[in-house]
Parts: sequence; C-alpha cells; structure tokens
Amino acid sequence: MGKDYYKVLGIQKGASEDEIKKAYRKQALRYHPDKNKSPGAEDKFKEIAEAYDVLSDSKKKDIYDRYGEEGLKGASSGGCPNGPTYNYTFHGDPHAMFAEFFGGRSPFDQFFSHGGGGGDDDMDIDDPFAAFGMGGMGGMGGMGGMGGFQRSFKSRPGNIHGGREKKKDPPVIHELKVSLEEVFSGCTKKMKISRKRLNADRCSMRNEDKILTVDIKRGWKEGTKITFPREGDETPTNIPADVVFVVKDKAHPVFRREGSDVIYPARISLRDALCGCSISAPTLDGRTITVTSRDIIKPGMKKRIAGEGLPLSKCPEKRGDMVVEFVVKFPDKLGQSTRDALGQILPP
Repeated sequence: MGKDYYKVLGIQKGASEDEIKKAYRKQALRYHPDKNKSPGAEDKFKEIAEAYDVLSDSKKKDIYDRYGEEGLKGASSGGCPNGPTYNYTFHGDPHAMFAEFFGGRSPFDQFFSHGGGGGDDDMDIDDPFAAFGMGGMGGMGGMGGMGGFQRSFKSRPGNIHGGREKKKDPPVIHELKVSLEEVFSGCTKKMKISRKRLNADRCSMRNEDKILTVDIKRGWKEGTKITFPREGDETPTNIPADVVFVVKDKAHPVFRREGSDVIYPARISLRDALCGCSISAPTLDGRTITVTSRDIIKPGMKKRIAGEGLPLSKCPEKRGDMVVEFVVKFPDKLGQSTRDALGQILPP
C-alpha cells in the first residue's frame, strides 16, 4: 500500500493547506533530532519532511491522492496506459526544509530558551508557541498571524548579511552520462561533488566533498533532471544553489536510441538485398535474435521487432521496439563477365 503521508502528519485526507502546514510544524518540532534523542527520531524527522514535501505541492498531492506512494514514485498501479506518469524521489534535506519553513536555521533558540535553563524539557511540544506566552497562537495577532511570524524569522542573521537579504544562487548543472544498458536495467550512480560550506561561526568556510546518490529508473529519457536542493556552495552572502544532474546518453558501439526504440544498423551485401537473407541481431539484455527477410531490401529499409527496445519511462513493464535498419553494401567494382551476366538477368 505504500506510505500514508496523511497518517505521518497526523491529519485526515482532504486536509486544507493550513492544516497541512500546522501538522508539519507540530510533527517536525516533536521529532527534530536536536530536541528528540529517542532512537529513530532522525528517520521519523525525514519521513515527516517527505510527507510535507508531497502534500504541500498540489501536483504531487494530486498524483498521491489518486495512485498512492507507488504511483507517485513511478511504480505500476495496475493500469499502465492510464496510470501514473510521475517519478518522484525525495532528495531534499529535512533540516534545510525545517530551516526554510521557520525562516532560520535554529528556531529552537526562540522556541526553547524561555524561563532559564532546563525549562524547555517540560514544555508541551504540541503547543510550541507557549514559549512566547501565546498558547494556541492566540497572541499572534500583533504579528499579522503566522505570515508575520514567519517574516520575523526571515529577518534573522541566517538569511541576512550586511543588512541585505541573501539571494539563492542559480542551479549548478552537471551532465550524468548513462549507457543504454543502464537505462535498460536501472542502476544507482554515486556522484561526488566538491563544495564550500560555512563553519559554525557562519563566517569562515571550508571545502568539503559530498557523495550524492542518484537512482536511475528504467527507461529514463535523455534530458531527465534530478535535483538536489541547496547542495551547492555556501557562503556568508548566499543561499546555496540547487545541484541538478541531467541524464545524457553515452554513445553506444552497436545501437543508437530514438525515444524508447533502439536502432540497429544491419550491414548486408547486394546479393543478400536482392535474394533475401537472415541476420543475427544482438539485444540489450545479451540475447541474439534472428531477423529474416525474403523480400528485396532497398537501401534504408527498416524492419521493426516489437518489444525489444528500452522500457517505457512511464510504464517500465512495457518496452519499445528494436528497429533493424538495413545498410546495403555495394561492391566496389565488377568484372566484365559479371556485368554481362547481370545485364541478362536483371530487369531493365
């Protein structure tokens, strides 16, 4: 059945946008690893972030409501032609999402610093705004409701530098080359990136490497984009850019690709073209199939072999075709006797 994102956030299906935001706020504060040291809190925190990422986006939410987690993530829903056409994977950083939601990197300074040391341990996490003396958000009118509350957090030093609001850098684009065999079977790619990160003082920087994992789904088309939010360089004056990988086909020694079809150029002699022939064509999964033609083959003619191509990206259980493209090799020269014989045999 897949994950129940509504259950993760503790709400009913059909919840409003405000109810989804309120539920995320409550659950994220409850399970944030900085405050919740119980085993599994980190995994739960990430699961809450994924649920909010889906339910707060109208397109993802619509796909999820109709087809569940399997449909959202591109799995079969029992009716491929009319089924899901989405390939969602949560690549987000739950901590970055938390910081962006509250407009700063460490809202716990405000949430849990009231009343001196240790008082936060007794606070009701279901009512985090009690720290401001406004339980149930009743005291937020002077701040313009939640919008004013979030705007106040956006003024924190984490998003302001030198009196100027930080700007997010444009995406960093990398090509991700994959072979046709990898597209056929699916695979996992681990991509190493180098980037700058701020130290704890929020001023000095360090260089670090990070491994980003990309799950290549069967049948992915060239040009498919995989985005890792805010994994670019971080400086005191910027918001890190998204890192985006764009799928690019590697040149193949045998085939070339056209959508979900693979093209196999079959070289045959002029005699085979005129008299008929059988050829052995390789497949992407290591088999060999025999293709026979008894008709005259003209240069450029094609023969389609159904179901021997790449998986369809929207329905990987189905496959495109192999297209055998005949290339007729003409002789470089003919002897006079052969010319005379052909002149007698071939029609004018």
